[in-house]
Amino acid sequence: MRVLVTGGTGFIGQALCPLLLQQGHQVVLLTRQLKPRLPEGVKEFVNQLQELEKDSIEAVINLAGAGIADKRWSEERKKRLVNSRVETTRQLVKWMITQNSPPQVLVSASAVGYYGEQGDRIITEDTPPEPGFTHDLCAAWEAEALRAEEQGIRVCLVRTGVVLDQGGGSLAKMLPAFKLGLGGPLGSGQHWFPWIHREDMARIYAWLVENKQTGVFNASAPHPVRNRDFTQALGRALKRPAFMPMPAPLLKIMFGEMAELLLVSDRMQPQRLEEAGFEFRYPKLDQALERIFN
Repeated sequence: MRVLVTGGTGFIGQALCPLLLQQGHQVVLLTRQLKPRLPEGVKEFVNQLQELEKDSIEAVINLAGAGIADKRWSEERKKRLVNSRVETTRQLVKWMITQNSPPQVLVSASAVGYYGEQGDRIITEDTPPEPGFTHDLCAAWEAEALRAEEQGIRVCLVRTGVVLDQGGGSLAKMLPAFKLGLGGPLGSGQHWFPWIHREDMARIYAWLVENKQTGVFNASAPHPVRNRDFTQALGRALKRPAFMPMPAPLLKIMFGEMAELLLVSDRMQPQRLEEAGFEFRYPKLDQALERIFN
């Protein structure tokens, strides 16, 4: 298939695009960068949808969005987070449905933030959300993607957990402190941490393109852990102590409203993926960390 990937120069896209190429797909990136750092093997990109030959795209993967944890959440930053997801997806779907032969499938990113604070409750795709900024953001983002269904396009929504690998993402922010022996649990450390290895994340997107699935999919490993257990496992993988806690009040002073990303509890399960037959390569945290660091 000829697959258009938005946001393909990002952390997930850098792993996903080479995988799509290995599977025999043609990959085209949509990027606003004039000289983008293309994922390995990708040679074709456009800066605007109008540059694409009409009816040339068979599948779309939508990863576009400003980094949610890159900056403190001012009101201006929150607008940027919303617009980079909601407006981009709106324009993408508008383009898709104007094609004479629209793409067959849209696989569009969302996030675990859809659910909000859930405590110890096990989260499936049917779990009712708690209100808050991240829920409102994800709900609006998903609603724009679902508009493609009105034209008979198959739509999959991918509610992503914390993606782990070297070279970016959350680990890039954690590793300096942990390598100095200054890592440790956040707040009480009792909150649930829905994680996934980047390789499995890329495989989920590629799998959803090829399999006739629709609807919402939780994209996190089947064995979430509490934050305390995650930090201990990361310390073991790095052969460093991990006992320096970061109190919740200090996190809120440092990060403001964005601290909720670090303290929210989401015991997310990939129920629909597993029921549909997707198999994780790294279902347990120690397996994933061993792959990352060895």
